[in-house]
Amino acid sequence: MIRQAEYQHVTTLIDYLREVPYDVNRETLYTAQELYGGYDPHDQTSYASCYDQRVYAHYLSLGKQTTRMEESMARTLHDHAIHSAMERFFATHDSRCCVGIMGGHALLRTDRMYREIVLLSKRLTEKGCYMLSGGGPGAMEATHLGAWLAGQDETAVDDALAILAPAPSFREAGWMSTAFSVLEKYPQTTYHSLSIPTWLYGHEPSTVFATHIAKLFENSLREDRLLTLSYGGIVYTPGSAGTIQEIFQEAVQNHYLSFGFSSPMIFLGEDFWTKELPIYPLLQQLANTGMYKNLLLTLTDDIGTVAEELINYQLHA
Repeated sequence: MIRQAEYQHVTTLIDYLREVPYDVNRETLYTAQELYGGYDPHDQTSYASCYDQRVYAHYLSLGKQTTRMEESMARTLHDHAIHSAMERFFATHDSRCCVGIMGGHALLRTDRMYREIVLLSKRLTEKGCYMLSGGGPGAMEATHLGAWLAGQDETAVDDALAILAPAPSFREAGWMSTAFSVLEKYPQTTYHSLSIPTWLYGHEPSTVFATHIAKLFENSLREDRLLTLSYGGIVYTPGSAGTIQEIFQEAVQNHYLSFGFSSPMIFLGEDFWTKELPIYPLLQQLANTGMYKNLLLTLTDDIGTVAEELINYQLHA
């Protein structure tokens, strides 16, 4: 029999779960329209009242590492539901074709590398890949913009970049509204991509160009999913601390063949990865000495080479 104190505890938890501003039992991944429900692109002040920011405000109010048991349980249940929704996504999308692109959130929309990532992601999507990123701004946004524009010609890419150019950084007014302008001008329902952002970095808006958004509270779970779901390989574009963490975390998974295989690790930007941040020579040295095994490493400035390497890997995997 349930004692009175236990019954009261359960009913208190149930009541709490009903009151949180997010659904702990949701069955689907988010869409941009749902995540930004309540946002009006013509009214910048409305961003603070959209669904995403209401959840973020609640998250901050109780602490990123909350000590309240009911809130901890609610976040755990929410993230479990999102993980289940991701499993349903991959029940209908070939996981071997999932390619991740990692890179910095500070990359400007007007930067040459941003355009290169858009074109690369567009090409891979047209070849049947499903693009995956951490779902934030910068290189992550470029990943999903490319997937969104798959099937369009290159003039559409240049036009979309021109629409985004007045707000090159997510820190500038108009970053979100210009993105919605691109969605409105280039609607599509054919191509899919998956982003996995987190409310831990809720001050960075999640890209609206991903068709499926698996937003989580726990960043450690998010980082793990980003790497383990990139069965078809990962492209590393210039980044900083977060990207470096992802490189070595993925290298360990490949070294140990944690999931029974090793997938390509492709570094886009020769000068950056050999001179500015010389991680590629270090990985080569570790591989040559046998400290790391099973690494499939490529360094290039050419997005054509990147696409060829990834497609060839998927054909022979």
